[in-house]
Amino acid sequence: MADKKYTYTIGRRKTASATLRLFEEKGANVVNEKSIAEYFPKANYEYKINNVFEVAGLKKEDFYYTVRVSGSGHSAQAEAVRHALARAIVKVSPETKDAIKKAGYLTRDSRMVERKKPGLRKARKAEQFSKR
Repeated sequence: MADKKYTYTIGRRKTASATLRLFEEKGANVVNEKSIAEYFPKANYEYKINNVFEVAGLKKEDFYYTVRVSGSGHSAQAEAVRHALARAIVKVSPETKDAIKKAGYLTRDSRMVERKKPGLRKARKAEQFSKR
């Protein structure tokens, strides 16, 4: 596998980080050394990831990818993989950039959990105020 040519990218969402290798040939998609259907059991995660090919106007059968993803939960991991895949597709075929960017797949979603502040129970939740 080391001698095959691939495009390497990184995608992030919340605390999830995905490193992706996109190969321009037929093969099976692998996430953390498992099939994509095995790693993401819900079908909407797989759709969320592979929708990038549809937006770009490419056939997903002409490509395959291997991903190492860690951190956060399944939903954020799927979006991190989608971010990395979108970046890789733009590297491979730059003419797809406008369509992918318009769909919002190239933008790193920066929303993260707000930190807990001192004197509060959570980030914003305080003790109940008692007047008397």
